[in-house]
Amino acid sequence: MRAVSTRSPAWLLAALLGLLGPLLPPALKAAQNFDLHVPGSPGDPATADVMRDLAERVLPVYEEADHQRYLATLSALQLAAGNYQAAANTRRELRDIRKGADPSYPVDQSIAYDIYARAHVIQAHDKVSFEVAFNQAYRDMVPTLSDKDAYAVISQLETPPLVFQNALQKSFTQLQSKSSVDLPTALQLIWEYVAYEGSRGIGPLIGALAREDDERRYIVDPNVRIKTPDGATLTAVVVRPRSAAGKLPTLLEFTIYVYPVNDAKECAAHGYVGVVAYARGKRSNSQQVEPFRHDGEDARSVINWVSRQGWSDGRVGMYGAAYSGFTAWAAAKRPPAALKTIVAATPTAPGIDAPKEGNIYHNAAYRWDRYVTDTRDIETALSNDDPRWREMNENWYRSGVSYWDLMQVYGRQQPDFLRWLSHPSYDGFWQRLIPYRTDFARVNIPILTIAGYFDGGSSGSLYYFNEHYRHNPHADQTLVVGPYDHGVLQHEPLPTLRGLDLDATAQINLRELRYQWFDYVLKKAPRPALLQDRVNFEVMGSNEWQHAPSLSAMANSTLKMYLAPRQTAAGDGAGEGQGDGNSRGVLTTQAAADGAVDQIIHMDDRSDADYVAPSGLRLPALPAHNAIVYESEPLTQPMQISGPLSGVLDLIPNRMDADITLAMYEKLPSGEYVALFDPPYAFRASYAADRVHRHLLVSGVRQQLPVRIERLTARKLQSGSRLVLVLGINKRPDEQINYGTDTDVSDGTIDAGRDPMQIRWYGGSYIELPVRQQ
Repeated sequence: MRAVSTRSPAWLLAALLGLLGPLLPPALKAAQNFDLHVPGSPGDPATADVMRDLAERVLPVYEEADHQRYLATLSALQLAAGNYQAAANTRRELRDIRKGADPSYPVDQSIAYDIYARAHVIQAHDKVSFEVAFNQAYRDMVPTLSDKDAYAVISQLETPPLVFQNALQKSFTQLQSKSSVDLPTALQLIWEYVAYEGSRGIGPLIGALAREDDERRYIVDPNVRIKTPDGATLTAVVVRPRSAAGKLPTLLEFTIYVYPVNDAKECAAHGYVGVVAYARGKRSNSQQVEPFRHDGEDARSVINWVSRQGWSDGRVGMYGAAYSGFTAWAAAKRPPAALKTIVAATPTAPGIDAPKEGNIYHNAAYRWDRYVTDTRDIETALSNDDPRWREMNENWYRSGVSYWDLMQVYGRQQPDFLRWLSHPSYDGFWQRLIPYRTDFARVNIPILTIAGYFDGGSSGSLYYFNEHYRHNPHADQTLVVGPYDHGVLQHEPLPTLRGLDLDATAQINLRELRYQWFDYVLKKAPRPALLQDRVNFEVMGSNEWQHAPSLSAMANSTLKMYLAPRQTAAGDGAGEGQGDGNSRGVLTTQAAADGAVDQIIHMDDRSDADYVAPSGLRLPALPAHNAIVYESEPLTQPMQISGPLSGVLDLIPNRMDADITLAMYEKLPSGEYVALFDPPYAFRASYAADRVHRHLLVSGVRQQLPVRIERLTARKLQSGSRLVLVLGINKRPDEQINYGTDTDVSDGTIDAGRDPMQIRWYGGSYIELPVRQQ
């Protein structure tokens, strides 16, 4: 289920290696190759000598026009070569230049390497151990920093060495078959090696220093007990800055996840009281863990408790991603007076995007339920066992038993999962958990929503945004959306996401944007410069942020593209397969109402039980499975698509229901495919027009099905590119299977699929593309 949100070691790796992408030159003189015998592992005794030799050979030839970028990479080469005094001098020059150009330049971008280089210089000069030298270098630099900067630096230094070891091992493995590397690859290896070597020396030493720093900076209460009106006891962590004079506003995360990474301390480092409160049943709590069920009322109880504390100024801002984004909205269903603002990244909307999306249940919901309910903390060993879950999904898929019996295949009943399956529509069970219809009229506080084009939970973000403005015309909700995934706040956006290069302008620190928003609302600071309108979106491929008063205003025109058969844009007949099992069609601006493409899906075929869709966003081949591929002619000029997509499907089904998938790609002139949004949008046809009430298709009758694709995108397409639409039937081992009957979909077994599902897709079908013309 896409409600899972973790701040994993990958986030910490991104933090410490965050300067790797920006510092690698965009146009290196890469023609030169360097002979390299890649070690088998980072721990190989020869690794240090191999990497030192590589650095020494790269140093004389490395050039870069951007002087700051040059100095940063030069320092990494010097560190790898063991020339620590030169590295320390280079990093000091870099720090001075950055401060001269921008006095507010964040020290966390460089100081971890500064401390490491300085420690080696002290070790050599004073003839002391690295531990003594590092302690001195740390105390020379970190205690003088502000709480905010010190938090950022310590978070980097606390990154587990295994994170960097795994990253370097991955690169070594990929290069084992090569005898040489080009300059960009050599520099990436150098950066990864320096991070690995630094973490090996720093890892055993940082814990005591960090605790010493925390004791000096913060007042921490790690196990607060809070009573709810119905008698439950919640636990919370409260962290306050020692430097605070007087009462402070509080930033609250209410979460079901119990992680060692302490966001409460991060809030305190930014000048707030930080509170992380846990759902009932978590940590030492004796109640039953019941996801979603009590969180709205319990979050309100915590807010009211906070407002009565002597350190509180009576104002609370809530924040969080995924599940804790949901809890913020759940609290806002009946907002307490003390709740003044919310910042929610990819907020989960129960019943909308979890444990089902498009009214299709995901097997991962069961896995997630075990993850958060099996223990008082989190269950990781079972949840992280991907091969086991894949095998169980395949076993269920091959067995052909009903979705109710999925839990028997998994080996244990889960009351939560069973309860969720009992509510296949968006009925009162789900409606009571978060604002519904007129509830949004009461939400009058400023809200910042952060979302991504490649976020599996984007249906939730769009639900909150659209419904808020639909029922409250004077709502104050701001949306920031860009080429981000579901972990948008777990790491700073990286230069590359799943194979897709991100524009430099998209690589902003969204965690810091969160605090800028809180400062704006709670401390009367200026509104963050990025937030120029209600909708603020990064246009992929243009390296530009644009701004609009609404989602519909992200575009200023629409382009209607019809789904015509392949052999003629306006002729009759059915499309034919092209050898890959997928029929073909044409995307065209000319309607072909009488032409059609026939699709036949054998619902009882389980030969594809091991099919796994590619996870990349830039792919050499199109990921199409049980689908029809519609492709346009090449674009004669660049075109910007930005906003939500919609359309109408003109069809004759032989069943009363079907689960349909839609995906769109830019096919580059090179032949590669770039996803415009991801994951593909899958939805149940009988709920396409109405989440609450099921409206069955009419078998054997031509009909039109309106479609709203609950995804956003913004991309500037290249001249010569083609638009590609993939229209499919959803049948896969990790999701509920709809056999097309009029009964509860969870009742269906493989027996209902003995006769193939057949759909005739007419050329009157179309997709409306939101186009922004300059």
